[in-house]
Amino acid sequence: MTRKYLLTTGSALVAMMNIAAANAQSTEPPAEDEALVQSAIMVTAQKREQRLIDVPMAIESISGDNLSKLGVDNIQDLSFNVPGLTMREDGPGSYTIFIRGLANQSGSGALVGMYLDEAPLSLSGYNQLSPVPLDLERVEVLKGPQGTLYGQGAAGGVIRFITADPVLDRVEGKVKGEVYTVSEGETGQKGELVFNTPLIEDKLAVRFALGLENGGGWIDQPEAGIEDGNGTELVNARGKILWEPTSNFSAKAMVQIHRAETELGMGYEEPDRTVDVGPDRSKVMIPKKFDFDIYNLELNYDFGFAELTSSTTQIEHDHQYPFTYIPREGNYSFGIVEGNNDRFIDAEQFSQELRLSDAGDRFAWTLGAFYSTGERSFTEDYEYAYAANGDLYQGGGILIDDLYYFSGSTSDSYSLFADGSYDVTDRLTLGAGLRYFHDEQTSLIEDAPGTGTEQSATFESVDPRVYLTYKYAQAATIYASAGSGFRSGGFNREPVEPYDPENILTYELGTKGNTSNFQYDVAVFFTEYKDMVRRRLTEVNGALLGESSNIGKVEVKGVEAGLAYQPVSGLTLSANAAYLDSEIVETADTDQVNNVGDPTDYTPELSYTLGINYDFDWAPNYPGFARVGFNHRDEVTYIDRSSFLPSALPQSSDALNLLNARAGVQVGNVDLEVYATNITDENKSIDPYQGWANANRTQPRVIGVSAAYSF
Repeated sequence: MTRKYLLTTGSALVAMMNIAAANAQSTEPPAEDEALVQSAIMVTAQKREQRLIDVPMAIESISGDNLSKLGVDNIQDLSFNVPGLTMREDGPGSYTIFIRGLANQSGSGALVGMYLDEAPLSLSGYNQLSPVPLDLERVEVLKGPQGTLYGQGAAGGVIRFITADPVLDRVEGKVKGEVYTVSEGETGQKGELVFNTPLIEDKLAVRFALGLENGGGWIDQPEAGIEDGNGTELVNARGKILWEPTSNFSAKAMVQIHRAETELGMGYEEPDRTVDVGPDRSKVMIPKKFDFDIYNLELNYDFGFAELTSSTTQIEHDHQYPFTYIPREGNYSFGIVEGNNDRFIDAEQFSQELRLSDAGDRFAWTLGAFYSTGERSFTEDYEYAYAANGDLYQGGGILIDDLYYFSGSTSDSYSLFADGSYDVTDRLTLGAGLRYFHDEQTSLIEDAPGTGTEQSATFESVDPRVYLTYKYAQAATIYASAGSGFRSGGFNREPVEPYDPENILTYELGTKGNTSNFQYDVAVFFTEYKDMVRRRLTEVNGALLGESSNIGKVEVKGVEAGLAYQPVSGLTLSANAAYLDSEIVETADTDQVNNVGDPTDYTPELSYTLGINYDFDWAPNYPGFARVGFNHRDEVTYIDRSSFLPSALPQSSDALNLLNARAGVQVGNVDLEVYATNITDENKSIDPYQGWANANRTQPRVIGVSAAYSF
């Protein structure tokens, strides 16, 4: 299998290189082709602007316009369009994100980092702020460990939301309205306003973006008299101001405000599009509220020999949400326990990054330091029905209510990092990076006020990275890299021992390139994930208590490929795919959850997207487009031998096949669009957590129209 894997992926790389070399038609050192340079996709993944093909890592870059054409409204939509990216949802806005088979819901922090411009959005593994697409320039998905430049929380990758900056020399904006109807659900409405104006021409400008949404739900709770209860009321606002008093200094401030409320905020549903609450099916749970404020100040000064960047971020986050669990058959707790929780999170985080960088003719380098301090509290008011004899559904058991749980934590961390690359020749570039990370954490867990004892620990890591790129055609490179990632350890409730940090090392080989009508990227990688943390459930006096521990080692092999081809002017055919083989290869003697040979959770073996986009004139002076897209993802699984009978494992989602279409026309300054998502109205389980009645499903078919006026 290993030899077949290497031969197949190696052949794919060679084939791409041969195609590009044939198009280059030259053995001379590559010269820049003006047309290719103009069409190059630019990214800032390495914290400086570069052509996508020159960055030695696998990256998905999706422009703001294409996000709209793809119908990406949230992280889950993004996961359907980026093969290898998966997630777990606990209600609208609450996501745990996984990339490349590094997938578990335990641990002290995130495995995939998220950023809004320069602002880090990861507060913990379960608390990542999820921006809704609004006036975005692009989204960059960086795959593989990004520990050197992005630090803790980026062991599996990074998602960067890049917002549009204020424009200094003109007034511009957009007003957009949208109406859509959900099959088996209700009608929803969206509105968007973007306004940009200079205050001092070429010196000072402001940009304001506002997004509103109401309705669009389809999940019912019949016993409580709730219909279409998962429609969200959303207010999403951003203000940015840009000041450039001189050619070598700029200051940019951003304020992002997000307010979202959902009546049925769990996101879980049964195949009949209903949600059950345990143990009382008629109980009306608290609504989900997902609120956050982000304040960021970015300063840039060009000294001539290098540019200094300062990014200061303050985040405030309030989150309340309901949670329920109902064990299904095959679960050890079936007939024994059902429960529900009201959960409340209050978190804040301050971070400061300073970096000095220069992209010289041959030598490019970055030196930086990062500091972060934050605190988080999690309070839970819960109840459950318990029947020790397993006769819960025959009238046995008792209700235990008004229970209390509290978890408070703090983190103070700093890191120092450096990265540099040198052009050895016009074709060959060598690079290396290093990050030192120091994290001091505290944890307090209480089952009654005043009963806990604070725990503390310090975690340290040194994360290196080495890479090379070789330009073998005008606009084509091959690259190789090795990089590491790290996630701090954490705490259980006493007297259970804390768990140790996790370490990730990835080796990657890839190629990227484009010609006048063909773009491609192919990557093959191998990852060692050591001391992976998993959670198991332990029953204590009828309560299900979670315990996290290091269970062993995971190995992931994968191939990723993306192609875009323009056979004729205006017509683009695209395909992206990821194949992942993620397997647990070592387990600890005390592990009760996994066996050697198990796949990791939430990891599809194959996922891919196919797209056809045609830009043309509907009539003279009426340009338009039509796009059809198809997204496939294999089933994902979840294995927990502390909770399920062997016959009920693995817990599985469904395989997903989603067909979407969108068409539009521009009439003067007005853009009119019509779209349909999930055209075949697939009703499939996205999540494998069905044995606890905690799985969400695909949104039913949606048909909508929108009109936007740009000025």
